[in-house]
Amino acid sequence: MAEEISGRGDPLKSLHLLWGRASAGKRGPKSKVQLADLVQAAIAIADAEGIDAVSTRRVAEAVGISAMSFYTHIPDKSALIDLMIDAIAGGPEGAALPRFDPANWRDNITMVATAYRQFYLDHPWALQVGTHRPVLGPNTLRAYEAILSVVDGLGLDEVEMDMTVTLITNYVFGAVRDVARAASVKQQTGMSDDEWWYAIAPFLETIDWAPYPVASRVGPVVGELYGLGDPDRAFTFGLERMLDGIEAMIARKAALRA
Repeated sequence: MAEEISGRGDPLKSLHLLWGRASAGKRGPKSKVQLADLVQAAIAIADAEGIDAVSTRRVAEAVGISAMSFYTHIPDKSALIDLMIDAIAGGPEGAALPRFDPANWRDNITMVATAYRQFYLDHPWALQVGTHRPVLGPNTLRAYEAILSVVDGLGLDEVEMDMTVTLITNYVFGAVRDVARAASVKQQTGMSDDEWWYAIAPFLETIDWAPYPVASRVGPVVGELYGLGDPDRAFTFGLERMLDGIEAMIARKAALRA
């Protein structure tokens, strides 16, 4: 599966579409479909079949227009990808951004990180879209504003706030990627991870584990404790260790100011 990237096409055309400015000055009969219809159709295809299944022709067919008519709304698939990412990035349109009490910053970060993880579980195809060039649409900026707000008022400077947000989002991305990959592997192989481990278990029992004393001690304990994998538990453990690190940074900065 080839990775898609945001910002591949004409950046100004994408920005005009993202901010609803692309239709200014257009003449002619009103189209029977709106830009949002095409974007939502593309998201539905990606959610069901993956990003590789999204094409301008498939999306056009889904809303009942010709492939050529698609291009009167969106210039190419690159712009469509940008629109899709922005559409799924924000919360309910018109809803007020949450207000976070800095005193509860650990709970705040946990809530946002968990929501961010669920975002990828709901739209696993987004893991295949590289956003090195960010999609600077209104929903993406809204999401950035929200996650910045959870580290505001903690005594961090602006660069530290942004880098802390990057730390959080990178952790979530890495943690959720394996969960999404497990579902993809099961779909491609017809075998779950548990079934795979059970299938190879008889062979593993024939291996001389003497050269691997630590692995042979840890593996059985983990397997007996929570089976062959517990991504929720692993996510929570990693998130708590990351929060411990952020807490140490906040405490160190407070001590320097004292």
